[in-house]
Amino acid sequence: MNKIRISAVSYTNTKPFIYGLQHNPAIMHKIELSLDNPTDCAQKLIDDVVDIGLIPVAATLSLKQWEIVSDYCIGAVGAVNSVFIFSNCAVNEIRTLQLDPQSRSSNNLARVLLKNYWKADNLMIEVNADNYTQSTDPHTAFVQIGDRTFGKKEKYRFVYDLAEEWQKFTGLPFVFAAWIANKPIPVAFMEEFNEALKYGLSHRTELLKELPKRDDFDFEDYLMHKLDFDLTADKKKALYMFLEYVRAL
Repeated sequence: MNKIRISAVSYTNTKPFIYGLQHNPAIMHKIELSLDNPTDCAQKLIDDVVDIGLIPVAATLSLKQWEIVSDYCIGAVGAVNSVFIFSNCAVNEIRTLQLDPQSRSSNNLARVLLKNYWKADNLMIEVNADNYTQSTDPHTAFVQIGDRTFGKKEKYRFVYDLAEEWQKFTGLPFVFAAWIANKPIPVAFMEEFNEALKYGLSHRTELLKELPKRDDFDFEDYLMHKLDFDLTADKKKALYMFLEYVRAL
């Protein structure tokens, strides 16, 4: 059997999944695993470079065929503490929003909330290089996701956790990324794959011992409490609702 090609996000939020896969020798012999930033992960699935990707959910809109292949996701019920709009002004005073070049779903989530929740979508949207966070303009804000946000909450006057704001808007949790296939995957493999992911989640305590210590960020709180990995019925409802909002942008 040809190996199944898998791309996963390289951020800390994915480490429980990677831990589970890497501690399952049987499944590691069946896959080719690459770790990428979310945008590249999505593009690999779109270009059929991989068969399964832990991709930002908004990227499913660019796939001709897709299906969810796991009971697990990168999600949150309330604040996630790694997906933000950082701003020098209140949200209704933002004139320019700079998007994260490594993101799809979070950029779209920010735009959905600005348009439908904050009613503040009459602003300029910019896609920038990785140095985009250096703007000091008082009416410019930026979206940033993942490990690059760790320790930054205290550095900006206005900080909006997008998962928390989505819940205020809809009453639902949010799904940032899900395990998506662009073609049919054997059921037996999906079951084995799912068990490996479950193993990683159940061994987060061991994983935490391998992570570096930081004074400005609590990895235990993040992996054990802020992130919510189960792809529940409410999360699926939120996922499809979000895609409808993105289509209407």
